[in-house]
Amino acid sequence: MKKLFMTVAICLLSSSILSYAHAQQGQKLSVSEILGERKEFYFDDNKVNELPVGFQGAFTGKGEPGHWIVKKTEHSPSADNVVVQTKLDETDYRFPLLILDGVSYKDFSAWIRFRAEGGKVDQAGGLVFRYKDNNNYYVLRANALENNVRLYAVINGNRRQIGGKNTKVTPKEWHLLKVICKADKIQCFFENTKVFEVSDDTFGSGSVGLWTKSDSYTLFDDLLIQESK
Repeated sequence: MKKLFMTVAICLLSSSILSYAHAQQGQKLSVSEILGERKEFYFDDNKVNELPVGFQGAFTGKGEPGHWIVKKTEHSPSADNVVVQTKLDETDYRFPLLILDGVSYKDFSAWIRFRAEGGKVDQAGGLVFRYKDNNNYYVLRANALENNVRLYAVINGNRRQIGGKNTKVTPKEWHLLKVICKADKIQCFFENTKVFEVSDDTFGSGSVGLWTKSDSYTLFDDLLIQESK
């Protein structure tokens, strides 16, 4: 309790100091202006069996386009709703995407929780970032059949691996993927542990979203994006 009280007190004091300093300069700034914009998506206020509000479907590769919906499940890490891609085409080079509308981030952090429920060809989930269009973006993905985490740059529809690490990805359990981007530096995390870091300047900014592969049946929840100033 004492630690909690001290943490809150320090945060309040820091906030007061920042507000006072900016006021003295005639520049009273909001929290978002100091820390950058933050977006949180838990999907619990979205209608079941519909596309989540503020997102659009996209597609890379071959086979049938994806079909993304909000689904109610007892497995959700927060409340009841998750997002899932339900059209399970076994085409190997098939990548359904779900992209956040109307945003572009350069320097930021992003998190997503995913749970690989099934799939014969693949059991994968991924976090798309610096998305330009359906053929140009980065994706950090984990695969429960291959037990690895990899970072790809998708350029004109072709994947180029630029980082990776073998690690256990247990099916039917919730996992966390996270990226921190600052200029050309990309730090990649799995379960809040940094698994690798790369330098790559293929894409400098863009949107954020979700990714699956082939016939993966993967649940997603708790997408958070924190812009850096």
